[in-house]
Amino acid sequence: MANCAACGTTIVFGGKHHGDLRFCNDKCLTAGAVLAAAASVPEAAVAPRVWEIRNGRCPSCSGPGPVDIHLSYRVWSGLVLTSYRTRQHLCCSRCATRARIKDALFSLAFGWWGIPWGLIWTPVQIFRNVMAIVRSEDAATPSPALVEVVRLQIAASAVPSASSTVAPR
Repeated sequence: MANCAACGTTIVFGGKHHGDLRFCNDKCLTAGAVLAAAASVPEAAVAPRVWEIRNGRCPSCSGPGPVDIHLSYRVWSGLVLTSYRTRQHLCCSRCATRARIKDALFSLAFGWWGIPWGLIWTPVQIFRNVMAIVRSEDAATPSPALVEVVRLQIAASAVPSASSTVAPR
């Protein structure tokens, strides 16, 4: 068995091949082409766009920056099913705090209903949101996540038919 080079899903039968890489479907094959193109995007092309986004207006509230990639954490449970995830937000610090509070409240309301994982993951995700709110972020430099998102956007615009399938992870 192989794993998809783009999403990591286990491929039991079939899949798509591109050179030595194997993908689970056409969407991941396109994403793989974008990932390969992103590796060759020069830093000189990425840096100006990163700083343009960083110093621009917040896409969420149109307020002043700095704009960056911020993470929030949520969990949802229903008896025997628990789903937890990390969400990325391209926004200012104020909008990031708002998203973290919303995800902490969402987790508090809907996370603990699953046994046993809901009871375990709910306090973890709430704690991660609280720590992200409390932790000070370096406002002087863009995060590596923002640089990576910009690099992927530039690569997606260079790869045919990929610009509609690539979004920030």
